[in-house]
Amino acid sequence: MERRSFIKAVSAGAIGLGGTLRGRSAAEGRLGPRPEAPLPKRPLGRTGERLSIIALGGLVLADETQETAEAIVREAIEHGINYFDVAPSYGNAEDRLGPALKPFRQDVFLACKTLMRDKAGAAAELERSLGKLQTDHFDLYQLHALSETSDVETALGPNGALETFIQAKKEGKVRFIGFSAHSAEAALLAMKQYDFDTALFPVNFVCILKGNFGLQIIARAKEKGMGILALKALARQPWPDETHRQEWPKCWYQPILDAKEAALSFRFTLSQPVTAAVPPGDKRLFKKALELAHGFAPLGPEEEAAVRDLAGTLRPLFTYPSKPES
Repeated sequence: MERRSFIKAVSAGAIGLGGTLRGRSAAEGRLGPRPEAPLPKRPLGRTGERLSIIALGGLVLADETQETAEAIVREAIEHGINYFDVAPSYGNAEDRLGPALKPFRQDVFLACKTLMRDKAGAAAELERSLGKLQTDHFDLYQLHALSETSDVETALGPNGALETFIQAKKEGKVRFIGFSAHSAEAALLAMKQYDFDTALFPVNFVCILKGNFGLQIIARAKEKGMGILALKALARQPWPDETHRQEWPKCWYQPILDAKEAALSFRFTLSQPVTAAVPPGDKRLFKKALELAHGFAPLGPEEEAAVRDLAGTLRPLFTYPSKPES
């Protein structure tokens, strides 16, 4: 299943975390030991906000019981996570996150997205999301998954979704406006045409080192004082075959399972000038990201060389210029 289809029709089974990031035996257990200190926070561009270096992505909660969702959110808060990200396309994630987050809403930064590109569609989806999340505003509302320049032209054009965003900000329903993108061309065009507050996009060692994707977005976002939010910190490459794909229904790409490779990949992402990473939506991978975030240290020269060697053996999920679809 391709990424665009995946985010429109995500379906997930019960999942857990074993010592090798496989298996289901720990599905109902804690994400990890109680933290000795909260996660570090970094400034979000020019917004004045400071976010934990990882988010809890709503996809982690999709198809979990409400009781489990509430336990995961409480534990995330316990670890110092104050950045939560969700979208209507993540199955029933909004339904789970709303009640779970309600006791903590005033103390967290809540981001939501819409795949709608037109003004009316975006307005309707914004209202539905506010209702499901049981809140009167989003701290960040984003155009979701800009994958082609035509997405940008439609959303930022006459009667486009951006008009809804701007009106919602005037009404206090949205504090900051951003976008997520899986195309450097689309991201660069969006930043050229509007002064967004944030950009959420893949910041991944294979994409940067092998696909020439990401650094041009980072550079432009920094010039504009935008908050930079990272996806795909634990992504390896496209699935080479279907052998193990069914074990990871929330990952349309092959995740990194080797512990050393995961540490290198995650640290590479957080060593870039990003505010935070949004880990994969699989609970096992979120737990791994939480562990790595607590022990984060920038890569040293030898580790940077190891990352480059590893990237040379893998295929990037995204490239710049984008490869034409076959």
